[in-house]
Amino acid sequence: MRKVIITAKSHEILRERLPLHGYQVDYKPDITYDELKNSLDRVEGLIVSTRIPIDQPLLEAAQDLRWIGRLGSGMELIDVEFARSRGVKVVSSPEGNCDAVGEHALGMLLGLMNRIAWSHREVGEGLWKRDANRGWELGGRTVGIVGFGHTGAAFAKKLQGFDVTILAYDKYKSGFARGNIREASLEQVCRYADVLSFHVPLTGETRHMADTALFRSLGQKPWVLNTSRGEVLRTTAVVQALKENRIAGAGLDVLENERPETYTPEEKAELQWLTGQSNVLITPHIAGYSHESFYKMSKVILEKLGLDK
Repeated sequence: MRKVIITAKSHEILRERLPLHGYQVDYKPDITYDELKNSLDRVEGLIVSTRIPIDQPLLEAAQDLRWIGRLGSGMELIDVEFARSRGVKVVSSPEGNCDAVGEHALGMLLGLMNRIAWSHREVGEGLWKRDANRGWELGGRTVGIVGFGHTGAAFAKKLQGFDVTILAYDKYKSGFARGNIREASLEQVCRYADVLSFHVPLTGETRHMADTALFRSLGQKPWVLNTSRGEVLRTTAVVQALKENRIAGAGLDVLENERPETYTPEEKAELQWLTGQSNVLITPHIAGYSHESFYKMSKVILEKLGLDK
């Protein structure tokens, strides 16, 4: 029987639908790279996330592989070019979690601007500081969006009703300006934005695109959000920008290193400093991981593979 290995936590719809199309499903969300590489006999499909690299050696071992379904967006851990050269279909499901990312980004922004988490912490400590926790309104501001794919566009949609101007930069897209959304260069976004939100995939071009030079080029003092990939922002540069008062705050759903148990003393010190700031929010890569998106990502993969009936 044809096999599918699911290498990540996923909605049960995959385990329900795939057998209807003749697949034996092995649900192994904790499988390691080596275990997967040694388990590819008669495997025609892989369901993956960001946990295991699907690189050339693994693909060469997968002689019977016909397709790969990526839960969510971002293909940086899949050698897509090599896979497709071997006739392997590769699909992702950014449509399934872009709304969740957009809502999370908006939630972080409003939380930062209104000091919600920090003032809640202070109240729990018996403090009642109204003046120190006075918030800022979003209306009338300029929101810069770097990357206008599924999640960037979803964030822009969530901002409707807030009376903001949106400056959106995307190196590989154009013609998306409408209403309050204007196309802009990265330099223009950095110069005029009161909010700077990153929604780009992780590539050689975008790795550490938000570094010290970018933060020192800012014309305003924006709130900075990252719900894309941790390596898009250099953590040390974020810390420096906060200390130099170049940004109003930071909302980070992703970090360069998302395995705290592997942190160096320097990484531990940076994280401890960041989480101790009243103008910083950090969440554990959950923006695109809502209960609804958990289902929708799997459903989108089945649709794109023609296995949804």
